[in-house]
Amino acid sequence: QAVVDFERLGEHAAAFQGHDVGFCCLGTTRAKAGADGFVRVDRDYVAQAAELARAGGCKHFVLQSSQGANAQSRFLYLRVKGEVENLVQAVGFDRCTILRPAVLLCKRQESRPMEWIVQQFLGVVARVFPTAYSVPVEMVARAMVACVLQPGEGKVKVLENRAIHELGKA
Repeated sequence: QAVVDFERLGEHAAAFQGHDVGFCCLGTTRAKAGADGFVRVDRDYVAQAAELARAGGCKHFVLQSSQGANAQSRFLYLRVKGEVENLVQAVGFDRCTILRPAVLLCKRQESRPMEWIVQQFLGVVARVFPTAYSVPVEMVARAMVACVLQPGEGKVKVLENRAIHELGKA
């Protein structure tokens, strides 16, 4: 494990050397970082980490994005997620897998009351529609590992929420 300063990520290129696979789940919230900080973390840091990973020999990059990611979206969150997907794909990995989970079900250390309410509601909805609106973070993690262990199917593969559920159960 290497601790890096994301504001000076280029100085930590050695931490990205010699890895065949890169996993990226980096992200923040607009509420926590502000709009500019959100863009810096969710797009700029991720894109730079992908470039360093590729330069260090990474062949397969696995990116956690978001359901609805679209570089043309009017919504900042979805636009930034779509932009970073495009930037990561342009890096030129042998394989790139993008996971687009819906609402992540998890326990957080910090207090997010509205998110907690939404998670409680979606937990109930998930009993009827288990793959429609949410996914446990453990399922996303299992799907990320499983996609690396499976033979490659093309240069870029995008997994939507339902596929994440299916792969996470495999």
